[in-house]
Amino acid sequence: MLNPVFWIQGIVLAFSQIRANLGRSLLTALGIIVGVASVTAVIAALSGLKTKVLSEFESFGANRLFIFPDRPDDMPKNAYPWKDVRLKLEEVEAIEANCPSIRSLTPVTSLGLSAQYGDRLIEGLNVTGIRPAWHETENRAVIAGRPFNSIDESNARQVCLLNEAAIEELRLRRDPVGSHVLLGGRRYLVVGVVETIQSTILGISTSRAEVFIPFAVAARLKDDDFFFRISAMIESPDVAGEAISEVRFVLRKMRGLGPGEPDTFEVAAIDQFIDQFRALAAGITAIAGGIVGVSLLVGGIGIMNIMLVSVSERTREIGLRKAVGATPSAILLQFLLEAVVLCLVGGALGVAAGETMAFGLTLIPDAGLEEAHVPMWAIIMSFSFSAAVGVIFGMFPAIKASRLDPIEALRHE
Repeated sequence: MLNPVFWIQGIVLAFSQIRANLGRSLLTALGIIVGVASVTAVIAALSGLKTKVLSEFESFGANRLFIFPDRPDDMPKNAYPWKDVRLKLEEVEAIEANCPSIRSLTPVTSLGLSAQYGDRLIEGLNVTGIRPAWHETENRAVIAGRPFNSIDESNARQVCLLNEAAIEELRLRRDPVGSHVLLGGRRYLVVGVVETIQSTILGISTSRAEVFIPFAVAARLKDDDFFFRISAMIESPDVAGEAISEVRFVLRKMRGLGPGEPDTFEVAAIDQFIDQFRALAAGITAIAGGIVGVSLLVGGIGIMNIMLVSVSERTREIGLRKAVGATPSAILLQFLLEAVVLCLVGGALGVAAGETMAFGLTLIPDAGLEEAHVPMWAIIMSFSFSAAVGVIFGMFPAIKASRLDPIEALRHE
């Protein structure tokens, strides 16, 4: 039975049976086709989305660190008042002085201010307070003019940087360096233009008008308890763990937190967000695969039913084979091969349909799925599942065929 000739003959016979009942075979395999096509299309979409999002993360730089004020979960607000939770400027200086794994850092705060140039007025424009190190920590270059310098920060000069979207919205000239704009009623000199970071995911554009002012100026426009976060650049992604530990040690010491007390801040590296997204994408893929896998179950039941019908239709053939010496194991393997081949044909058609749908996804404008594709592991998984369905649901009809009594089978009409 392990003779290669037997296997080849069995596979050829299985294809001949499919060809002899082509319409019925295709309808039987429809559940397999739909299930495999759906699974591969979902995986292609998620693979494309994951590639897009990870490329966006990588554009930020893998060696970035973020520090936020954070009230402990499930704790009453009066136990951790805002004045104790918020980040303070002396903490920024302490981190900069005592954390060797951090190359540079800047506090970052945001304000919503009116912006005016000539007769053009925009209410609630996003204005961000930054220090000169922001350009390194955020990987944002100045494409015209100059960046902020230490004198702008130490003297709290009323200067600003704009991105291209802000220039367009305020209707400034193409090179606005040297122009003056009103922010919150105050006059600011435009000293540079920052590149615009734009990305589109699922049709949602993240590009927006941005204006930047020195952090010292932003601090004067807010009260003493204003909110800000810290954006930092670490020496390399390999020391992310050390950098987080150093920041936690400095902040806990400065805040007088005891060994059993929770952190009143959060420190996160960009690679943590990448890992979280990968885990989320894997979870979504698994859930989608489980839901769509119902189609494979339905398809498997269809395969079992049609194979039982085939056993009934071919009872005399089975009896004749046994009469000329075919063993029960040979009969079982023949019908099992037919079920597996039928499922594999359905799997192949499903993969082809999934590839077609994946190609269609790449043509959807502004969907962020230009990288959608069916990975090789998904194709291998699809054929493996198809073969498994054939074995599982083809086993019962195959066993029934192998146990037929040859004399009774020959008498069957």
